[in-house]
Amino acid sequence: MKITLIKKSEERPAETWSACSLGNWIEKLKHENKETYISQLRYALPSLEGSRGRFIYIDRIPRVYPAVEYKRTSNGRQFKAYQGIVQLEINRLSGWAEVEYIKKQASLLPQTLVAFAGSSGKSVKVWVLFTLTDGSLPATEEQAALFHAHAYRLAVQCYQPMFPYSITLKEPTLQQSCRMSVDETPYYNPDSVPFCMEQPLVMPGETTFRERRQQEKNPLLRAEADDDAYISMGVRFQTILKRVLSDVEDWKRGDDLSVLLPRLGEECYKAGIPEEEAVSRTLRHYYEWEDKELVRATYRTLYMELNGFGSKPAVTREQETAIQFEDFLKRRYELRFNTVTDDLEYRERDSIHFHFRPVDKRVRNSIAINALKEGIRVWDRDVDRYLHSDYVPVFNPVEEYLFEVGKWDGRDRIRELADCVPCNQPHWRELFYRWFLSMVAHWQGLDKQHGNATTPILIGAQGYRKSTFCRILLPPELRFGYTDSLNFSSKVEAERCLSRFFLINLDEFDQISIHQQGFLKHLLQKPSANLRKPYGISIREMRRYASFIATSNHKDLLTDLSGNRRFICVEVKAPIETNITIDYKQLYAQAVHAIRHRERYWLDDADEAVLKESNEEFRQTSPLEQLFHHCFQVAEEGEGEWYTTMQIFSYLQKNTREKFSNGKVVILGRLLQQLGVPSKRSRSGTVYYLRKSAR
Repeated sequence: MKITLIKKSEERPAETWSACSLGNWIEKLKHENKETYISQLRYALPSLEGSRGRFIYIDRIPRVYPAVEYKRTSNGRQFKAYQGIVQLEINRLSGWAEVEYIKKQASLLPQTLVAFAGSSGKSVKVWVLFTLTDGSLPATEEQAALFHAHAYRLAVQCYQPMFPYSITLKEPTLQQSCRMSVDETPYYNPDSVPFCMEQPLVMPGETTFRERRQQEKNPLLRAEADDDAYISMGVRFQTILKRVLSDVEDWKRGDDLSVLLPRLGEECYKAGIPEEEAVSRTLRHYYEWEDKELVRATYRTLYMELNGFGSKPAVTREQETAIQFEDFLKRRYELRFNTVTDDLEYRERDSIHFHFRPVDKRVRNSIAINALKEGIRVWDRDVDRYLHSDYVPVFNPVEEYLFEVGKWDGRDRIRELADCVPCNQPHWRELFYRWFLSMVAHWQGLDKQHGNATTPILIGAQGYRKSTFCRILLPPELRFGYTDSLNFSSKVEAERCLSRFFLINLDEFDQISIHQQGFLKHLLQKPSANLRKPYGISIREMRRYASFIATSNHKDLLTDLSGNRRFICVEVKAPIETNITIDYKQLYAQAVHAIRHRERYWLDDADEAVLKESNEEFRQTSPLEQLFHHCFQVAEEGEGEWYTTMQIFSYLQKNTREKFSNGKVVILGRLLQQLGVPSKRSRSGTVYYLRKSAR
C-alpha cells in the first residue's frame, strides 16, 4: 500500500511528488522534518484566525492522498490503483486532550487503520479500511468512485456514535486529502479488519428506509461554513447546558430528556442560538435519545411562544403561517432554481447528501408533511406557491463553475488534451484549441450574434474510444449537460436541446441523411432558440449553450455541396488515451484566462482555408458526380463546348441505366459550381465549358 504525497505552489505550477509505504509514512508522521513547517503552522494559526492572512510556508507542507495511488505521466497525475481507505475528519477540537480522546475512541473499532492529529493540532483524521466481499478492490477509476462514495456513507454511520463531536461531512471523492501532519503517538493498526461491501452500480441516492431508521437513532449534523460562529455557538450552548443541569436536581444521563427540554430551549432562545442549531446540538449531545420529533416539536413551540406568534392581533393567521413556513424551509432545506435545466433543486441541510436533487412530487409531499409535523398549517398550494416564487434563488451551473475555476497556472492543458487523439492532421491541436475556447466563450454568453458552428468530427474504427473522449471533455459537475442523442424528427425538441445541453455529440455522424443536413446546418449556426415552453403561452428566446462534436466510423461522410467549413474532420489512427486524470479546474481556467485576455476564439479565413483543403479527403462522392466525371472533362480553351445544365443532365441520363429524377438538375448545377467548372451567363441561363470524355 503506497501513500502519495504531492506539493504544489503558486510560484511553481509543477507538482512535486513522493511516495512511500504506509509503514514508512507512519514513521514520518511521528517525527517532523528539519524545516519544522508544521510546528510553525500551529504556532501561527491562532494569530491568523479572523484575518485574511496566510501561512507563507503552507505550500511546502505536502498533501497526503490516502484513497488512491497515483502515477506520474506526461499529462500529470494518473489513477494507478484504489487503496480502499476512507478518511473521516473531526475538526474544531479544543486541544490535545480532545484529540487524544477521539483517537482512543476510533481505536475501539477494528476497522480503524490509522488515527492521527491534523496539521492544526485541533483535528483528527481517521482512516478506515474497505474491501469488496472477495477481498479485492475496484480496478477502474469509475468503479472506485462508486465504491468510495458508498463506503464513506457507511463509515460515517458506524463511527459517528463513537464520538461526542460531529464528523465534518465532506463530499466523498477519490481526491480526499489532508496536509501532512506530525503526531508522536498516532494510532496505527496494520492488522485492521476491513469493512466488506458489494460493488455498487450507481452513486448513493435517496436514503432508504433502513438508513433513515439508523440516522434517526444517530443523527448526523452538518459542519457550519463559518468556523468562528460555529465555535462561538458551541461555547454558548455548553455554558447553557451546564447551567440547566445544575438547576435541575437529581437528573442524570439516561433519564427522561423531556424534563430538560423546556428550560434548555428557553435559554437557547435568550442566548440567540437559532432554533435548528439548538435542535441539532441537543440531538448531538444526547445522541442516544430516539424521540427526535419530541425535541423538534418542543423547541418549535418554545421559539414560537417567545417570538410572540399568536399573541399579536396585528398579525393574521395567514401572515403567521407564511412567516413560519419560510423560516421552516430556510432551516431545513437549501433550495435553488437551475436556469439551465429549468428544474427546482434542493438539498437537506442535516443530511449526508452533498448534491442537489430535483424537487419532484414526492419531495413536495415530504416538505408538506415535515411542516405539518412541526405544527405549521400549510396546504399543498402553499408549498408550490413558495417553491415557484422569487424567494428561491436562481442558479446557473455553468457560470458558477467557470467563476470558481481559479487562477490558471500557465500549463497548456487544452492542447495536451488534443494530443490524446492520435492523428496525422497537423492543424488538429490549434483547431481543437479554437473550438474549445469558442465552447467556453459561448457558455459565458460572450457572442450572442453567432452560435458555435464549428464541429470536430472524430473518424476511426470501432473501439477507439471516440465517444468516451467526447464525454470526458466536460467536468463531472457539468456532465449532466452532455448528450449523444439528438432527435432530428422533432425540430422543436432538437432546438430545445440548444439551451438544455452544454455539449452535444452527433454520434454516428454518417447516419444523418442528406435531407437532415440542411436542418443540422440551421442548428449549428443558430445563436438562440425561440420556443414556447410546455404548457406555456408566449414564445421566449432561450439562451443557447450547446456546442457540437461528432464521431463516425466511415471517412466519406461530408455531403454538403455548398462547403464544409463548419467541420474539423480528423482521422483517429489508434485508440484515444482516455484513462487519464484531467485537472478540469485548470483546464477551464486556461480557457477563461485566454478569453479574458482577448485571445481569438473563432476561426479566421486562414483556418477555414485549411479546413476546406483537409476536408476534401472526407467528402462523399455521389453517384451523380461519379457519372459526370465519367462522361465529361473540364476543357481547355478551344477544345470544348458550352452546355446548359439541362443538356448535361440529359446526356448523363442517356449514358446510364440509373434514372435520376428531374430534381437532380438543381443539385447538378450546384455540383458544377462546387467543382469550379468555367461558366458564363447566356440567354439559355448558365452554361458550362466542357468536353465529352472519349469512350
